[in-house]
Amino acid sequence: MEPLESKAPKFTTEEAVRLAAAHYGFVATAHTMPSHCDQNFALEASSGARYVLKIANATADPDELDLQRSVLAHLSKHHETTAVQQVHPASNGEDGAIVQASDGSRHWMWMVSYLPGRPLGQVRPHTPELLADVGRTLGSMDRALERFAHPAMHRSFVWDLRRAGNLRKYLTHIGDVARRSRVERFLEHYARDVVPQLVTLRTGVIHNDANDYNLLVQGAGYDARISGVIDFGDVLHTHTVIELAIGATYAMLGKRNPLRAAAHMVRGYHGAYPLQAAELAVLYDLIVARLCSSVLVSAFRSTIEPDNAYLQISEAPAWDLLETLADIHPRFACYTFREACGLDPDPKAAHIVTWLKTQRAGRAAITQPDLRHTDCVVLDLSVGSPRTGGPDSAPDAPSVELSHFPAPSPSRVAIGRYNEARLFYTGDQFVTRSGERRTVHLGIDIFCPAGTPVFAPLSGVVHSVQDAGQPLGYGPVMLLEHEAGETPCYTLYGHLSRASLSDVKPGQKFRKGDRIGAIGDTEENGGWVPHLHFQIITDLLGTQGDFPGVAAASERGVYTSICPDPNLLLGIPDRHFSEPAWGSTQILERRARHIGRNLRISYRTPLLIVRGSMQYLYDDTGRAYLDAVNNVPHVGHSHPRVVQAARRQMAVLNTNTRYLHASLVRYAERLTALLPEPLSVCFFVNSGSEANDLALRLAHAHTGQRDVVVLDGAYHGHLSSLIDISPYKFDGPGGKGAPPHVHKATRPDPYRAPTGQTGQGFAESVLEATRAIQRAERGVAAFICESILGCGGQIEFPEDYLRAAYRHTRQAGGICIADEVQVGFGRVGTHFWGFETQDVVPDIVVMGKPIGNGYPLAAVVTTPEIADSFDTGMEFFSTFGGNPVSCAVGMAVLDVMEEEGLQAHALRVGSTLHAGLSDLQSRHRIIGDVRGRGLFLGVELVLDPETLLPAADQASYIANRLCEHGVLVGTDGPFHNVLKIKPPLVFSEANAEFLVDTLDGILKEDFVRG
Repeated sequence: MEPLESKAPKFTTEEAVRLAAAHYGFVATAHTMPSHCDQNFALEASSGARYVLKIANATADPDELDLQRSVLAHLSKHHETTAVQQVHPASNGEDGAIVQASDGSRHWMWMVSYLPGRPLGQVRPHTPELLADVGRTLGSMDRALERFAHPAMHRSFVWDLRRAGNLRKYLTHIGDVARRSRVERFLEHYARDVVPQLVTLRTGVIHNDANDYNLLVQGAGYDARISGVIDFGDVLHTHTVIELAIGATYAMLGKRNPLRAAAHMVRGYHGAYPLQAAELAVLYDLIVARLCSSVLVSAFRSTIEPDNAYLQISEAPAWDLLETLADIHPRFACYTFREACGLDPDPKAAHIVTWLKTQRAGRAAITQPDLRHTDCVVLDLSVGSPRTGGPDSAPDAPSVELSHFPAPSPSRVAIGRYNEARLFYTGDQFVTRSGERRTVHLGIDIFCPAGTPVFAPLSGVVHSVQDAGQPLGYGPVMLLEHEAGETPCYTLYGHLSRASLSDVKPGQKFRKGDRIGAIGDTEENGGWVPHLHFQIITDLLGTQGDFPGVAAASERGVYTSICPDPNLLLGIPDRHFSEPAWGSTQILERRARHIGRNLRISYRTPLLIVRGSMQYLYDDTGRAYLDAVNNVPHVGHSHPRVVQAARRQMAVLNTNTRYLHASLVRYAERLTALLPEPLSVCFFVNSGSEANDLALRLAHAHTGQRDVVVLDGAYHGHLSSLIDISPYKFDGPGGKGAPPHVHKATRPDPYRAPTGQTGQGFAESVLEATRAIQRAERGVAAFICESILGCGGQIEFPEDYLRAAYRHTRQAGGICIADEVQVGFGRVGTHFWGFETQDVVPDIVVMGKPIGNGYPLAAVVTTPEIADSFDTGMEFFSTFGGNPVSCAVGMAVLDVMEEEGLQAHALRVGSTLHAGLSDLQSRHRIIGDVRGRGLFLGVELVLDPETLLPAADQASYIANRLCEHGVLVGTDGPFHNVLKIKPPLVFSEANAEFLVDTLDGILKEDFVRG
């Protein structure tokens, strides 16, 4: 009987317990474990020891079972990096025993040790580090088995991938005609083109079934690593690379970018057991063959055991992966795997580049004038360039205005650079299979007037022509083929005139210097400014005129190998090109030398951010990040109204306040009109820290006292005077505790306080602090408090807290300072100022961050009485505070707030976001509290809602995972376990839903486990 037709044994757990007692001499409990054709039971002895009882199917060959045991013994001696199971002898000293089932069938039974860990298939996420560790584990295991031999290792086996074609007989069991046809085509290609290549590959004994339920994992999140390998039932002597192909197949299942997932595995395997070029060349086809084998076997076995869920556990994702891989050219996959090994992706590229260099001196000019000798201006069209304009409110729809490009000129040619990431490729055709947008330019742009002739730089034949009529496409495009020695290479000419293609046919010859066409106009070239897109290609990967001119950043290395620098032929002098922009590595190296080490960087993998627009930030590759944490760009990153106001005033005047200028007074009037009486006198400075320092000076001058009451966990700025009143700093790492004049009041945190604690009850600690000051025969200068705590944990105060705290402060002779640096200007939605939510009026209001939308601007507003007290004869002056540009920016922010209705918008979107987060709280135990209002929200994470044990490491993990998914949040709070969410106010309801959905997916990962 063929193994696939063999049914698994039908022993019960009770029988397994009896067999363990009879043959191994211990009492145990048992539960079944998944298996294919055999039967496995997990046993736990009364001593606590754990084992796996394995019962083979009736057709199992005893020699093959001995092969399994021999492999385990060999690996135990020669493979130290990952655990394998140990064979546990029976009571009589034998390796196992023959047992009989109730149906009379006889089976070989044996026992192995139990390995702790979770199956890889149940672990989320599969980080690049974990996938690389899978590859490393398999590679080191294959290296350890390199010289292993056993008489049964050359067995005939249905899961021998060399004979995948034998499974064609099961095609009829695939009901879907299209799917059946696809598998049939794959198998025909495999038999015809791949199997003949296998004979040259190295061989050895391999595990042969590194599926995601045979690999065990310990640790969680970023620390998850492979801890053990189980189930050697498919062990076989075959081509070594098949081990990696099988493992990669399972690693790719369910992945958004399966090829990238496989590449991580390849990198790990190659590091442990270097792969050969011939192995990398067939790896993709072996993966496809394994997938075809899997779906064929599942289809057949489902007819025998329709209720066996284990047989079908990976069938649906296997079909999905097959359909995805059908759209990936095998050579592109090979190039991706070669890159993962540190090899040149396209091995032909080096030869072609060398050949092109030899042709450079004798080639013809592609346009006139010749770019080698004309005056060129090389443009910066990169993500961070001012020339490219800013994206609009959607991350994938940056504006592409003709004014961003140079006006065509016959006397001076403008050049668009090669290998430059750009933002303006916005059509659907620029989105990859995995959802990543293609941004990296693979050619060189030559901006010339429409009608400018284009010439063949080298002799060649027309490979293909095409008129890509969609917006932002090539328009009319031509591909020429050239012989680089014995290797063909290609040149691509995009954005030609439609007339250029009228009489051109594939196979037509062009000699060097022949005119091949002309540059098209905007109406026919895809909507672009007239220019030629010129590109060199070493491998067309089966395409015609539709070879991509732009690559995704994740595929940059592969595509720049396939598409070398076109300047190899154009010969534009180097003097026209600026030095390449620094990458992350260069910046980090220089930062380490010249920037203080305690200036921290956010996120596990530092982001190189080069552009901001509204609620999005963009890295140097053009990837968009939804900004849910930066409250400084209050009305949106680089809001055009604010930018315009700054630019316009900067071009006219920017000086200090010792000269009269109407903008200072107009802005002060506009600002104080938003505040309750008697807050009517303004002081302008440059930052929230400077403003809080000034507020303290005002308090000291007015009261004649020095002692200040602050909230535990509060942060008010980085100046020395403010570190002294910021428990978040002075009680934290490097802090020296509270100085004598600073007195902490209890943080009014309703979540962590006893049930029923009122705002007035919390305020008693402020009263106690003032009394302590008085008992020391000193006076109270001020109570300073954020209107909603930021660093203290995004805490909204209980009702009447500030009313009572202010009353106690004023009764002690102090004044009340409202720090609105984070929460002011409509962020809370219900009110313009945070203190209004508590129905109080402070004596001093401090503003910063959002007031200038990122421009250095801050303000202190107080009463005439306090301002008069500060007028002691000592002049107050801030060199840049209140300058005309700052005032213009401040006015523009208020204009945008009013005209775009951003306060009401913050309330509406914040309510949607709060509701979504609260829903997550009901479904995820780790969320202990959701709090705040408007777009100032906090999500407190706890390991146990009963004990409120903070989940600080988990908060950091979630923030980093959100970043990897393109969402930026931060962590805060005394225990660093609060996700802080305070985005620009243009944050939309769709953004809120995306944040919640993304967070929901991450919360389903197993990062909490140890």
